[in-house]
Amino acid sequence: MRILSLSILTAAAALGFASTPASATGAIKCKSGPVSGWKSQDTLKAKLVKEGWVVRKAKVDGGCYEVYGTTPQGDRVEAYFHPVSLEKLYVAKRGKVLFRKEGY
Repeated sequence: MRILSLSILTAAAALGFASTPASATGAIKCKSGPVSGWKSQDTLKAKLVKEGWVVRKAKVDGGCYEVYGTTPQGDRVEAYFHPVSLEKLYVAKRGKVLFRKEGY
């Protein structure tokens, strides 16, 4: 009986973890069209540096540009930008959402 109860508790815990989002990564999806219409990652990096950001890493995630860096305010963040407009869509610091554009 005790083994059965332990198995049930383990299964319930696993289901609970499966339904909980692991992190902010992949939180945003962009309807960005064909890659040929995107601005380059270098263009985004230059724009952000001009605005006072420090960019450590940029990559494509969910059809958006995902950037890891430091904001002009000094926050180390994960941020998403639309690859066509380079508009800021989402910014999170250690999983806490600092900014989310309406509709995203």
